[in-house]
Order: sequence, then structure tokens, then C-alpha cells
Amino acid sequence: MGTDTITPRSKDFSQWYLDVIRVAELADHSPVRGCMVIRPGGYAIWERIQQELDRRIKETGHQNAYFPLFIPESFLKKEAQHVEGFAPELAVVTHGGGKLLEEPLVVRPTSETIIYAMYSKWINSYRDLPLLINQWANVVRWELRTRLFLRTTEFLWQEGHTAHATEANAEEETLRMLEVYRDFAENEMALPVFTGRKTDSEKFAGALRTFSIEAMMQDGKALQAGTSHSLGQNFSVPFNVRYQDDAGQMQYCWMTSWGVSTRLIGALIMAHSDDNGLVLPPRLAPLGAVIVPIWASDEEKALTLEAADRIKRSLAGITTVKIDDRDQMRPGWKFSEWESRGVPARIEVGPKDVAKEQAVLVRRDNRKKEFLPMSAVRERLPLLHAEMQHDLFEKAREFRDTHIRVIDDYAEFKEYMKAGEGFALSHWCGDREVEAKVKDETKATIRNIPLDKFSNPRPEEAGACLVTGRPSPFRVLWGIAY
Repeated sequence: MGTDTITPRSKDFSQWYLDVIRVAELADHSPVRGCMVIRPGGYAIWERIQQELDRRIKETGHQNAYFPLFIPESFLKKEAQHVEGFAPELAVVTHGGGKLLEEPLVVRPTSETIIYAMYSKWINSYRDLPLLINQWANVVRWELRTRLFLRTTEFLWQEGHTAHATEANAEEETLRMLEVYRDFAENEMALPVFTGRKTDSEKFAGALRTFSIEAMMQDGKALQAGTSHSLGQNFSVPFNVRYQDDAGQMQYCWMTSWGVSTRLIGALIMAHSDDNGLVLPPRLAPLGAVIVPIWASDEEKALTLEAADRIKRSLAGITTVKIDDRDQMRPGWKFSEWESRGVPARIEVGPKDVAKEQAVLVRRDNRKKEFLPMSAVRERLPLLHAEMQHDLFEKAREFRDTHIRVIDDYAEFKEYMKAGEGFALSHWCGDREVEAKVKDETKATIRNIPLDKFSNPRPEEAGACLVTGRPSPFRVLWGIAY
């Protein structure tokens, strides 16, 4: 363990990312190509994400359920855009129990089709609406190029699926869940995001409109951190999801779906971590603090362990705490290990500290030390966590805002994207072919069309398309994405 095992970000950002995952013991490659094993350290972060996001989802009136992993192949074929969009990524089961199946089963890439087949049984009247269900599950998409957490053949996620009486109600739900994601990203992950609408070429297969939250990583690239889809009646018609309105007429429901995945762990790593290893926002850190007692003799060991235990007991109900009392490791090695694992605070207690009834409190992100009475640790640690949470967000926001450029010249745009400096806010005429041309020539895509409420700088002014010079009603957010 040690910082010498982590490649510096400035040398090779991609290798640095993998090194942080390895040293922090978050995940490992599976014997199955493209799949990952999430180790206890990584899964504990996912559990924290689940807890905080699940609370928000339930507060908006949704309930959790679970639907099958296997989907009849014919279900996906009922919605043409949907099957076309997912066809290259499907894993298909043709045999079961040693026999050829009558109909192949798809391992779910997403669950709209199987869920809406059930909704057609459960929804009869307008009194059954809205139907608001979420599930925590795994999905499989046969990816060609994989990277731990960011893009794997199998990954964990939550997917919400709702049915409504009107398009307006469905659109309201779509934007409400987008706001839930924005609030979670910014307040729990300390991750500033742009919320906005995806272009038609970038939207979810089968959706009327897709909205996303887009974040900037420390290498200037974009990461789509969550999506929310207004599906219209594109799925309710083929799956016959209908209700009888208050006039006795049968109407098709308006549907939404929305989700985030274990990709959020990748976002946490790339947005906040440093060359010493993982840095976690305190609100999502599984371990709030580690106490490292320091001793040189058995007598000192007994004294420092007793003091460490008193501090730990004083923090009961405040945060999760571990005492590192391993004999075989030197203090410096322990410091390095817990730094690399992203624990927000370290509390050091040596014989001199015991004599003075004090402790040394060290913050993970800036490594600042504080000397304070042991009795003050309970009061100080939550404040330190809050300060670190705030500072991580502000640091990420400052980085993002200083790596966004308003660009109106295509030659300048191409040079900017080639340099990999960040996002561009530029005009676009709305032509899909122009969008494809820019992607082909620069690798940049339209991350989203920002919603004014959350955008800075504001993109709404009219202008001329970056490429064609044709009229453009607003600027869009361009970036090179993971």
C-alpha cells in the first residue's frame, strides 16, 4: 500500500482511475469478460448511495418492487425503436434445463417491456393512477469496451417506471425525478451537474424526450450521471396499458422511466480523488473516521487504546468509526492506507496526546491537522465533515466553471475539443446531420440542452449555429464523454 502504486493523474488519467480502484479495493475484474466483482469497500459505497437515493425516491411517493431478470424476446420487438436501440447489446438465452426454449429469453438490458406487461394487468381505472414503482436490480448490456464502474457488461442500478393519466402528468414526473437526481448528485455526491434535455439522436430508445444530469470529471470529460425519460404512449400502446377515464372511455397511459447506476461510484472517484487515492464526500463515506492509536511499548499501547476507545464511544450515533489497532503495521503505513481508501477523517492518539488529553484530527482532502481536546472531538467531527462536503462541491464547481467556454467559431471549437479542456456552450441549428458531423470530426457530443433554471452561464440567447451559421434559439452543452 502506498502512493507510489498510484499513477499520477497528470501522467495517465485512465491508469490513475484504475489504480485508485485497485488500491482502495473497490472492485476487480471478473473471470467473465467485461464483468466486475464489487469488493466490500465498493459495495459499501453503493449501499450508501442506495440508502440516500431510496429515501428520496420513497419521499416522492414511489414504492419498491422486483421484476424478472428474463424477458421474452417478443416483448422487446413490440416497440421498434426500443429493440433497434438495444439489439447490439442483448444477451439471449436459448436453452434452459438442457432443452431448446420455445421462445428465447433476453437477459434484461432495462425493464420497460416486462414491467409494462404487468402494468397492463394491474391498471384498469383512472383510480389506479398514477402507478409509481421503482426497482433495485442488475442489468446486462453486452459492451465491447468496458471500464470498471463506468461501463460493464453487468451493472447494478435502480430503475423507476410510472404510469399516468395525461402527458402533462408524465412530463411533471419526468422532471421531478430529474430534480431528485440533481439534488442527490449535488448534496450527497458533492457533484455539480447540468440538467437538460437530450437531443433526439442521444435520447433513450423508445422515448419521446430524455433528460439527463451531466457532470465534468477532473480530466475535462463528461459523465452522464443519470437519465429520466418521458416515454409518451410508445410502450403503453403495444403493451395495452390502458385505463377507463371518469367518462367511461378507455385511454392509453402515459409512461416514464428513470435510472442511475453503479456508474455513480466512478463519478465519485473521478470528480474528487487525488494522487494519494480515493476521496469520498463524507455523506456517502461508509466509514466516517478511523482512529489510529500510536505506541512504542505495551504500556503505551494500553494507554492509547483506552483513549481511542473513549473517543470511539463518544462518537456513537454521530458517525461510523473504526480503531486501527493492528500490531504488525507502522502508523505511517496505516495513515497511507486509510487515505487511499478515502476515509474523510483520521484521528491520531499517541502517548503525548493521552498525557495532554488531546487528539489530532486530520482531514482527508486537504490533509490539514487540528489539535483539540478529546472531549471536543464529538462536537468537531460533524462540523469537519460538513466543511469537507461543502468544500468538495465548491472545488468541483470551480473546476467545472473554469473549464467551460462559450465558443462561436468552429475552428476554435475543434482546437478546444482536441486539447480536451472541458465543455463548450455553443449554438446548434437542430440538424441531426450537423450533430453527427461534429461528433465525427471532434468526438464531442451534445451532452444536453441545458434547462435554464440550473444553467450557468445561461444558454438561452439566440444566435447562429456553430457549423452552418443557420439560426439557433439557444446554446447546447458540448463535451467529450465517457
